[in-house]
Amino acid sequence: MFDLEIFETVNILALLLGTVFGMVAQKQQFCFSGSVKDFILTKSTRRGSSVVMAMIVAIIATSLLSSYFEIDLTETVFFKEDINYFIIIFGGALFGIGMMLADGCGNRQLIKFAQGDSNSLITIIFIGIFAYATTKGILHGVLNPIINNETLIHLSSYIENVQMNIFVVLAILVALLLFLVKKVKRVLTLWDGVVIGILISIAWYITGVVGAESMERVIDLTGITFVYPTAKSLELFMFYQVNELSFAISIVIGVLFGTFVMSFINKKYSFGCTAAQNINRTKYNMIGGALMGTGGVLSIGCTVGQGLTGLSTLAFASFLAIVSIMVSGIITALLLNKKNKLPMCFIFDWKDNNNDYQI
Repeated sequence: MFDLEIFETVNILALLLGTVFGMVAQKQQFCFSGSVKDFILTKSTRRGSSVVMAMIVAIIATSLLSSYFEIDLTETVFFKEDINYFIIIFGGALFGIGMMLADGCGNRQLIKFAQGDSNSLITIIFIGIFAYATTKGILHGVLNPIINNETLIHLSSYIENVQMNIFVVLAILVALLLFLVKKVKRVLTLWDGVVIGILISIAWYITGVVGAESMERVIDLTGITFVYPTAKSLELFMFYQVNELSFAISIVIGVLFGTFVMSFINKKYSFGCTAAQNINRTKYNMIGGALMGTGGVLSIGCTVGQGLTGLSTLAFASFLAIVSIMVSGIITALLLNKKNKLPMCFIFDWKDNNNDYQI
């Protein structure tokens, strides 16, 4: 009945994948930056535990899937030649600062916008503009000499960007998870991390197995990421005649749709408030979006793009990127909190302590 080209099938699967991602993320308010904020403000580790669980599941599921279907993850952008670790760390630092200023990373802004936060649209637009400017626009010309600096690339070559040992990485993450949950029985409640981790591996299957059969279009081996796809989504919206719907753009659309649908089912989260006082939300959204757009391109991904998708390939560069993002994010959050400018509209705690409530 439906005679679809393979690239069309890939886009439909991406749309469904993004929809599920958006529904789960909205239901549980899954968020990297939120996990940092939770701990600083309330010492809660619930959302942080979900993030670590997603990392663990993504690594295991991706490893099993890539082994069974013989997907060569070293062909992805995370293992590109002539890698510049310095620019990846710098980009990660910019992204970490930006996600705390804007109160959420690229994926989080999509979730917040789709569930009712109009301020997040400002951040999304600035992420797209600056991601595009860094990739193909005016910032590319400024940053390209640094990105392709022979000295920095040569120094980076002393540490090969290999796949890290899966057992060592998993041991570290499991130890971190146990430290965060404090009670082993809490692990059973982290279903959102499990689902999102599995979705990361399914993305590899869609592009690496289904997409590999495409003869009409070249479908790159890629996973879930949000910075540059946000820029491409804005470009498609403005110049649809000369652009194509792709896997990455379909993911973005799916996340928005899934979040919007779930927001009608799960009505307890509404982001029309700013808990902390003396915050110029528009200014912070603009600056944060700009930093995330530029930083996300330089670090080859965002918190999801590097922290889950990249890390699932066990690329050393992805490890550096997510560490840089989290360290700069934590430092920025501490500084904002000191000035009473770290907003929180909801408190997230374990169910065996207190129920979530609005402040």
